[in-house]
Amino acid sequence: MAELPSAAVIRIAKANGAERVGSDAVKILIEKTEEYIGQLTKEATKLAIHAGRKTIKEEDIDMAAQKSFK
Repeated sequence: MAELPSAAVIRIAKANGAERVGSDAVKILIEKTEEYIGQLTKEATKLAIHAGRKTIKEEDIDMAAQKSFK
């Protein structure tokens, strides 16, 4: 079940150049975005634990994102 609101995803897509976004595209954008957030969170959690913390911090997310774009 999708957690992200489709209206927000459509606004983001339009803000990045899309004139129109089909409902099938919104569905897959939501799916892929939620997968990415999940992967990013898992990696950030590993980094926080390695640093001796239970709380994910901004730097954990930044480092995890840098790893995922390489």
